[in-house]
Amino acid sequence: MVLASASPRRLDLLRQIGIEPARLYTPDIDESPHPQEPPRAYALRMALSKLIADNAAYVIAADTVVSAGARILHKTATITEAETYLRLLSGRRHKVFTGVAVRAPDGRIASRVVACVVGFARLDDAQIRDYLASGEWEGKAGGYAIQGRAATFIDFLSGSYSAVVGLPLHETAALLRGLGYR
Repeated sequence: MVLASASPRRLDLLRQIGIEPARLYTPDIDESPHPQEPPRAYALRMALSKLIADNAAYVIAADTVVSAGARILHKTATITEAETYLRLLSGRRHKVFTGVAVRAPDGRIASRVVACVVGFARLDDAQIRDYLASGEWEGKAGGYAIQGRAATFIDFLSGSYSAVVGLPLHETAALLRGLGYR
């Protein structure tokens, strides 16, 4: 098993269902969205583009996209960007799309996009300031990590919690079974 991700969260999620990848691979791809590309299509394209050919192993790749309407909220690079995203999400529902793709040793590929709706409570300035000070926002899609301190912001979730974290476990296991992984 190869996990095409540098995310410790994805590795932890796989371990949760008893899968220990023999190798981790960090894909080096252009993650720029195409003009007018919808968030769902972008999540699937990114997951598929991370797959590598390995004739000796199953390969799992995923990508998680946070969106407010048609706007993709990328992995945050600056505290200003994280603050902008948190203020945008405050008091609103938004969508999280996680694309997952699996490649079997014989080259067959199966993929799926899991869509979730996440609701944020209205955040006050102190909550935003404290969250930003935690540094947890760094490199996170939409500027937050549901499995961390931001869990206190969530007042609604429809869909797969593990998909919002970064890997939909039910769907990943089903894709693997469908490709013959036991």
